[in-house]
Order: sequence, then structure tokens, then C-alpha cells
Amino acid sequence: MKFTIKKEILLDALNKVSKAISTKNVIPVLAGIKFNLTKKKLTLTASDNDITIQTYIDCNNEEIIKVKQEGSIIIQGKYILDIVRKLPDPYINIEVVDELKILIYTENSEFNLNGISESEYPTVDLSESKNHIELSTELLKEIVYQTSFATSIDENKAILNGINFNIVGNILECNATDSYRLARKVISLGNAATENLNIVIPSRNLVEFIKIIDDSDETVKIHIFNNKILFKYQNLLFQSRLINGTYPNTSNLLPKDSLVKIHFNINDFYNVVDRVSILTSDKDKNIVTLETDGNKLIMKSSSAEIGRVEEKMYITKDNEIDIKVSFSAKYMMDALKSFSTETVELAFVGEIKPIVLKSNEDETLTQLVLPIRTY
Repeated sequence: MKFTIKKEILLDALNKVSKAISTKNVIPVLAGIKFNLTKKKLTLTASDNDITIQTYIDCNNEEIIKVKQEGSIIIQGKYILDIVRKLPDPYINIEVVDELKILIYTENSEFNLNGISESEYPTVDLSESKNHIELSTELLKEIVYQTSFATSIDENKAILNGINFNIVGNILECNATDSYRLARKVISLGNAATENLNIVIPSRNLVEFIKIIDDSDETVKIHIFNNKILFKYQNLLFQSRLINGTYPNTSNLLPKDSLVKIHFNINDFYNVVDRVSILTSDKDKNIVTLETDGNKLIMKSSSAEIGRVEEKMYITKDNEIDIKVSFSAKYMMDALKSFSTETVELAFVGEIKPIVLKSNEDETLTQLVLPIRTY
């Protein structure tokens, strides 16, 4: 294998696939990136058995890449990425000599690395399914941003470590919960799926994928299998395992009715919660108390060791009923941040019933925060 390539093009491809390299992996070959060069394209593949990322560079433009000899090799991911990132030259030469020795050189620099035979790399199946769904990159990023924060990080609750994608006809319902809060996004797909699907995708993997893709108007093709999911975007393939198990039915968590609803500007309310939470401590779970008095909202928090704080703001209510409830300031602020609207509505059922957040400006998104007993 021997070729010359434009540094910025190679670096972009390496940055993408390197997200699948695990430093903790006990299989040495999976710490590497597989290079496969033909006259048509240079394909880079990386995998940690949890996710697999593959991208390619077309070889039809000699200003980008000049192929001198075809071949395959596995190069240690950490070192090739550091070398390419730090070389100042616009073009880099990579050559395999003596089968497993890799020479990386420019006019003034030369690196010699030990490679691994590509025959040692596990078989990676990135085949596509016959049926797939499509989402715009903007919408997929929105779904992940508005739900992923609510997933659990407790490894003992593996099924809650992921985002639930439930597809019935042309409706996609995405849920994330850690048992204390719920984020739900419901959208209409352009085309109805050929069959109903109910899967759980590791939240961490979805977050990694949306970091890689651009903020473009292009679509992502999503191929779903029994135990894995494949995202195809431009010249990138991103495959993730699915989490086995049955996701809890979260629909019954959402109250059917409400006692009182209050409306306010998101930024104003967020800032009040943020300031009041200053005097809470982690061991108190950032608990703040909200109560209403007519069209006035009073927010309080106190700590025996630190002190107490109280703030007021004016709100709009849908009736004369007053409410008093305590909740985690962090969970409430996380939920508020997921909205891209100016206003939000809080619906209360009672002191110990879930608080529901919605916005008339975006009916696709619902957030739920469980209150906390303070007595």
C-alpha cells in the first residue's frame, strides 16, 4: 500500500472513525484503524464491538489523493491520529514496507510504525436492510438533544441507558427516562414503516453519531436489524448495537388531567431556578420548592449549613388554584434547556404527582419531572 493524501481530508476521516476506538479494549487489533486502499477509494474502519464506524475517500481526484499501490493494513489509531494532526505539511505520504512496517513521511518528517495484518481484523458486517427510515440531520440531532439527557447512567438499569425508538406506521415516538424524569419526542415520518418497530439504542452511541454529522439539510438513512442499527450519512456508515430487553411503558406516566397550569417565559423561569439552586447542596439533590400565590410564583430553597433564598416572579395561570411542590432544580433545568421555544407550560396534578412541561410552540416535545417529598 502506498499513497499521498491531502492532510485535512485524511484528518477529517480519522477524526470520524476514531470515535469507535476504545483504549480499554482487551483485543489489541481493535485499538487500530483498518486502511483498505483500492484504485477507487480509501476505506477507513474502526470498531470496539459496541459501535463500528466506516468512512471512505474517493480516489478520483489526484489533488486529494494519489494512489501508487493498493493494499490493506491496520494502523494503531492513537498514533496515526496524533501524527497526522501534528504534521504541518499539506500533503502526507503513507507507505507499507516489509508487509507490516508503515512509513509516514513528508518533506521534513518521517515516522515508522508497526502495523497489524488486516487478516487479524474481525469481520465487520455493514450491510444495509431492504427497508429503512429517513430523518433529516437537523431532526435527528434535535431528537437526541431533547431526550438523551434523561437516560440513566446506572449500568444496573441497562434498558434505561438507551433511547427508545417506537415506530408505528408513520409515527416515531422517542422516549428516555431514568425513572425520575421522562423526555418524549413524537414526530411524523415522511413514509410509513413497513412494520412496527420498538428498539432501544444506547444513548451514548447516538450522542457520538450526532457529533460526527454536519448541520446540513441532508438525510440520514436508518437501517434497523434485530440486534443492531446502521446509520448511513454521506460517505459515512455508523453501526451500533441495540440494548436487549423490553422498554417500560412510559405512556401511563403522563397524567391525563391537570389541577392547574402555569405559563411563563422559559429564560426567566430558568434563571430563577438557577439562582435559587445556588444555596442547595448535592446531598440535598438540589431540591427547590415552588409555590403559587395568585399570579405570583415564589421559589425557595434552604440548607441548614448554607442558608436560605427566596425569589418571586409573575406568571399566568389557567385557574385560581394555588400549588406547592418541590423538585430537583437540576432535572427541571435540564428539561427547560431542551425546549427551543420562548414560553413553556407547567401542568401540575398535585404535590406528589408528575410535573409535565409542554410548549404550544412545539407540540412534538413533552418533558416530565417527578416531584420530591420534603416531609
